[in-house]
Amino acid sequence: MSTKRYFGTDGIRGRVGRWPITAEFMLRLGRAVGTVLGARGGEVNVIIGKDTRISGYMFESALEAGLVAAGANVGLLGPMPTPAVAYFTRSLRASAGIVISASHNSHHDNGIKFFSGAGEKLDDALEAAIEAELEAPFTTVESASIGKVVRVRDAVVRYAEFCKSTVPPTFNLRGLSLVLDCAHGATYQVAPTVFAELGARVESIGAQPDGLNINHEVGSTHPQALMRAVAERKADLGIAFDGDGDRVLMVDRHGALVDGDQLLYLLALDWHAEGRLQGPVVGTLMSNFGLERAIGELGVPFLRANVGDRYVLQLLKQHHGVLGGETSGHILTLDRATSGDAIVAALQVLEVLVRRGHSLDAAVAGMRKVAQHTENVRVAGNAAAVVSAAEVQSALARVQARLDGHGRVVLRPSGTEPVVRVTIEADDAALVRELAGDLAHAVESAASSPHGER
Repeated sequence: MSTKRYFGTDGIRGRVGRWPITAEFMLRLGRAVGTVLGARGGEVNVIIGKDTRISGYMFESALEAGLVAAGANVGLLGPMPTPAVAYFTRSLRASAGIVISASHNSHHDNGIKFFSGAGEKLDDALEAAIEAELEAPFTTVESASIGKVVRVRDAVVRYAEFCKSTVPPTFNLRGLSLVLDCAHGATYQVAPTVFAELGARVESIGAQPDGLNINHEVGSTHPQALMRAVAERKADLGIAFDGDGDRVLMVDRHGALVDGDQLLYLLALDWHAEGRLQGPVVGTLMSNFGLERAIGELGVPFLRANVGDRYVLQLLKQHHGVLGGETSGHILTLDRATSGDAIVAALQVLEVLVRRGHSLDAAVAGMRKVAQHTENVRVAGNAAAVVSAAEVQSALARVQARLDGHGRVVLRPSGTEPVVRVTIEADDAALVRELAGDLAHAVESAASSPHGER
C-alpha cells in the first residue's frame, strides 16, 4: 500500500476541492476504473452509491461521465449505506461497486471506496492497475460503445428486504420502542423502514439530511444526542449509525452507551452457546482488554488485527471466522454479510435480545471493561525509531512487568500523523494513568534525543 499514490487503507479520501477530491480527478478516476475493468473482457457494469453530503452530487456525475466514456454501464443507487453498495454489487452481478462517502467525517470531506464483484474490498493489484491507468491520457471509446446509465429502481425496498432476510422469518420487534440516530446520513431512509416493518415503534433523530449536516453532533461519533433521546422518550434502546452506515453503537434503556466491544461480547456469548460461532473472534489493537478476557473465559480464541475493519476482515477470512469488529462499531458478521453492515449487525443483536428475553444492559453485564488511558506524544523525527529506542523499550518492559498479565500496553507510531500512541489498560484506573504517564515520558525523552532524528 505504501507505493500507491492515491489509495489508502480504505479507498481515496480527503478535503473536498483539494486534489484528488475534485471533479476533475473523479472524471479521470471513472475512466481509469472503466478501462481497467474493460481490459478483462466482457461487458462492464458498475454500481454507484453515495451518502448524503452535498459534494456527492458532483462526484457522482463526474464518475458516471468517466465510466461511460470508457464504455462501462452505470447503475445509480442514490443515497444508500456503504454495505448496501456491496450487496447490490453482488446481487446485480456488477463488475464493481463504488461508494462516494467519507464515512464519519464532516461534509467538508469526501472519498471513494470500491467493492469487487464479490462485494469485497478491491485487491492491491487492481488498485495498482487503476492508479497506473490514471496516468494515461483521457480518451473516449467510439460513440457506439459509450456506456449507458440507469437508476436502480426500488433500491431502498430491495435492500430493506435483504437486511430482514438476515434474521429468522419468525423474528419480530413487536412491543419494542426504538430510537434510531441516522447521523443525517445514508441510513436515513432504509433504517427506519427495516425496524418499523419488523414491528418496532420507531422514532428517528438525525434523519433530515440537508447535505451539510451529516455526522454533525449526531450519529455513532456523537452518541450524546441519542443517549438523551432514549432517556427522555423512555425507549427500550437506541441505535446509532454513522454517516455511511457501516458503524453501529447502541444505547440501553437507562441512556448508557454500549460500544462495539460490548456488542461483540453479546454476540459471541450467544453464538458460542448456540453453535453458530466459527473460528476466533477478531478485534483490533485498541479493543478493550475486558473483551479479550471475557472471550477467553468462553474458551474462544481472540485475535487482534491492526486498527481498521479491512484488517479485521482479512484476519477473519484467514482464520475462517465469522465475527469481529472494532470498538467504534464496525461489526462484521460474515455469515450474514460480506462487509461491516450496521443495520445487519443491529438486527443480529436484537435477535439475541428478543430470543433470550434480555434487556440490552443485562445482556452485556457479563463483560467488565477495564480502565483505558491513551497519551499521544508528538515527535519531530522518525516515530518508529523512537518506539524502538533502548530507553523506550526498557520503560515498556517495566510497564509490562507491573501489569503482570493483568492488563495490556499498546505502544505504536500513528499511521496518519507524527505521533506515538501510548495506551495502557488494567482494572486499576490510577495505575493505568501512572504507567501511561511514565511510558509517555520515556517516549518524549527519546524523541528529544538523536533517536528521534534518524
